[in-house]
Amino acid sequence: MLPAAGSYQALCDDFRWQIPARLNMARQACFDRAEVQPDRPAILDLSTGTRRDVTYGQLAAMARGLAAHLAGQGVRPGDRVAVLRAQDPWTAAAHLAIWTLGAISLPLFTLFGPEALATRLSDAGATHAVTDAEGAARLAALGVTAHVPETLALPPAGPDPLDTASEDPAVLIYTSGTTGAPKGALHAHRVLTGHLPGVEMSHDRLGQPGDVLWTPADWAWIGGLFDVLMPGLALGLPVVAARLPKFTPEGAARVIAEAGVRNVFFPPTALKMLKAADLAIPGLRSVASGGEPLGAEMLDWGRRAFGLAINEFYGQTEGNMIASSAGSLFPARPGCIGKPVPGHDLAVLGPEGPLGEGVEGDIAVKRGSASMMLGYWQRPEATAEKFRGDWMLTGDRGLWEDGYLRFVGREDDVITSAGYRIGPSEIEDCLLRHPAVALAAVIGLPDAQRTERIRAYVVLKPGNEATEAEIQSHIRTRLSAHLVPREVRFAADLPMTVTGKIIRKDLKRRAQEETP
Repeated sequence: MLPAAGSYQALCDDFRWQIPARLNMARQACFDRAEVQPDRPAILDLSTGTRRDVTYGQLAAMARGLAAHLAGQGVRPGDRVAVLRAQDPWTAAAHLAIWTLGAISLPLFTLFGPEALATRLSDAGATHAVTDAEGAARLAALGVTAHVPETLALPPAGPDPLDTASEDPAVLIYTSGTTGAPKGALHAHRVLTGHLPGVEMSHDRLGQPGDVLWTPADWAWIGGLFDVLMPGLALGLPVVAARLPKFTPEGAARVIAEAGVRNVFFPPTALKMLKAADLAIPGLRSVASGGEPLGAEMLDWGRRAFGLAINEFYGQTEGNMIASSAGSLFPARPGCIGKPVPGHDLAVLGPEGPLGEGVEGDIAVKRGSASMMLGYWQRPEATAEKFRGDWMLTGDRGLWEDGYLRFVGREDDVITSAGYRIGPSEIEDCLLRHPAVALAAVIGLPDAQRTERIRAYVVLKPGNEATEAEIQSHIRTRLSAHLVPREVRFAADLPMTVTGKIIRKDLKRRAQEETP
């Protein structure tokens, strides 16, 4: 944990990672505290409409019972076990149970379509999943054994967490790039420790008396799982579980009021929707946000709406919570993503190495960052390409500005829409499965509400026809709603290199000319 006082520079100067050689996240997040404070609230569950508080003792018992059941079904150390559930106590217990066995949890988004699920399950080699009744029905055709905790007669006791090493693999989270299938970022048991300084910093020393933590972000993403759920549990804070079928400002305000939330991670799109609704939410102690810079106007609105500074943070699935703002330590600077989090050595790289102030280059984090992945699952070449010597490249461009890290833009073509980082290749691959489609390309265009909106360009096969609605339905039924292009343009051709690669910068230029 960060100390209770001290300047930002003092925090950086004094910080040292304290990661034991033997570490199991199930013990770190829950079991250790359950032994000494079993009645302490762990999860404030609003997922069923009626609030139910789950203590650390109850959560540990749930996880132990589920671990015993999974072990009885043949789950062994190193096995990949999917978790296909929305926010609720059993989702937390599922990850804890899997880590208890030394297995690897595979968080999956409940809105994934059948192809998106099948791709990740197949690549991970997962044959078991903890899910709910709806998820079990969806997994039935994918050859995965589904375990629905609510329907099981779980043993009254279960195993202690396996004595794992801090470098042993624990969680596999998939992230989409611009080419090829989604890649799985494999993280070790140290990943929770690696997130704690940044989470604490982005919430102005999270862990103060009365702190209660919530995010509308799904716990299947690294932002929900390791920016909120597990850090909150590890710090002894109540974490709110709530299901909003669709985010609305009114729904968010209701959750905050019912659970007494004091600390929120709002994705930028949620903040924009709150601003559009002119909805002020008093009583919060901290608001954190990450995904892209918010800008001066949004930061000014945040001060009026919340009575505090919104703290922006930065990272990605491969290495998260590596930079952050913190109003209690230094003023925010619009357009910047804060300063390096203690324990994470950041650089802006040029061809010869780290660059000085004001020079644009590649944002990178040095090996030794505890939130850095072990590597991409079964992709040594992709892992090697992610690094330049001891530096892991984020794929983003930036520059230093008086000690702040200014975000310039993405080097790759990942689309940031409604808080999601979306790789166009997965959508393009699905488009090409439509019987009428010959060629397809997907880009992101600036959007005031969503940061970027997805536009698909489609070249139809000769003699074939299709409508925008048909193309959108094709994606929606196979992937998930957030991957559906909001616009589909039919074209005679696409700008391509001689080797057949889409020239996205030319396509974006075309789009800008077409967009009023």
